[in-house]
Amino acid sequence: MMTWLAIGILVLTAVIGGLAGMSVRDRRQDADLRRALLHDRASAAPGTFDPAILDGLPEPARRFFRFAIAEGAPLWRVAEIEMDGELALGEPGRAKPMRMRARQTLAAPAGFLWEVRARRGLMRLSGSDAFGFGRSWSRFRLFGFLAVARAGGTDDHARSAFGRMIAEALFWTPAALLPGPGTCWEAAGPDTARVTVGHGELTQAVDVTVDAEGRPTDVLFQRWSDANPGRAFRLQPFGGKLADFRDFGGFRLPTSVEAGNFYGTPDYFPFFRARVTGVRFPPDMTD
Repeated sequence: MMTWLAIGILVLTAVIGGLAGMSVRDRRQDADLRRALLHDRASAAPGTFDPAILDGLPEPARRFFRFAIAEGAPLWRVAEIEMDGELALGEPGRAKPMRMRARQTLAAPAGFLWEVRARRGLMRLSGSDAFGFGRSWSRFRLFGFLAVARAGGTDDHARSAFGRMIAEALFWTPAALLPGPGTCWEAAGPDTARVTVGHGELTQAVDVTVDAEGRPTDVLFQRWSDANPGRAFRLQPFGGKLADFRDFGGFRLPTSVEAGNFYGTPDYFPFFRARVTGVRFPPDMTD
């Protein structure tokens, strides 16, 4: 007769096997989305940047694009960004930062995939945030298989993920937000421009503040988020600071980014601090 210990071992084995299988499926979906984003957004040869296409934009927007994109640069709208830095998940004031390394495949407005590995002491966290082709998710695991956070598959999550993608595309793939169908710019102040991007049923407005040279210093938008004490989805400020610009293939992009909820208010908590270590465009990207 099977003992309780043997039954317990069988149950534990089944649970671990199920978690491991879920982890494998998650990684396969990450890889499938990355390939789809690259094929969807990177296949067409881009045009080159002509400042004349900025005619009619508000002055802060013209200043921004002239700083961010060199004349004649190929207008790649998809990029992969390698980064390290710190990630602090949890309640503000109690969340302890973890060292992280991440790769972001950014192909706005079609989608994005952010794959991260983080650690603090013996703790190891990995997972991904994603949006694209009718799906979105946030999935994180301890030690590669133990699920600690899984969200997605809802209109609320997709709307929140879309907002993040448009804000990050603004400073990491600026060619994706040049004026065109679905993308509209307006002035929001003497040094601030607002871009509004529509994609299917989703719309997001993002404000970018620039200095005298056009260098973007701050990004702010109203994000659909449940990162609040009531855990209820609502519009609330999200944003951060940009610094340490470098040239990548004709684009001047920030390599220091900090961001968090309630940017510009006393409740601001910068849970994300990243240092960009590399940026690749389609000629240097592989499946």
